[in-house]
Amino acid sequence: MNRESKRRMEREGQVEGDGALALQAPDVPAPRATTKKRTSPAQFVREIRDELRQVAWPTRSEMINYTAVVLATLVLMTALIFGLNYVFGKAILYMFTK
Repeated sequence: MNRESKRRMEREGQVEGDGALALQAPDVPAPRATTKKRTSPAQFVREIRDELRQVAWPTRSEMINYTAVVLATLVLMTALIFGLNYVFGKAILYMFTK
């Protein structure tokens, strides 16, 4: 068996990658594609509303705490990046002016 016929047989599923004969199942017809009934817009909105009722929404105090943490982290990271940019900028200018 040459390389070309081996590749053709692999494509057809008669042989596996290592050259062993593939076990073939009896010809079973492919399952028919079933068409799903489309959901109406009203049903879609009802399902969305039902899903949103299951969401665990944060309380007002939790939301204030989360917002404070985000803002504090934002200020801290901005200051850190500004400081690093300033230090590296001064270091580069010092290296090139000498």
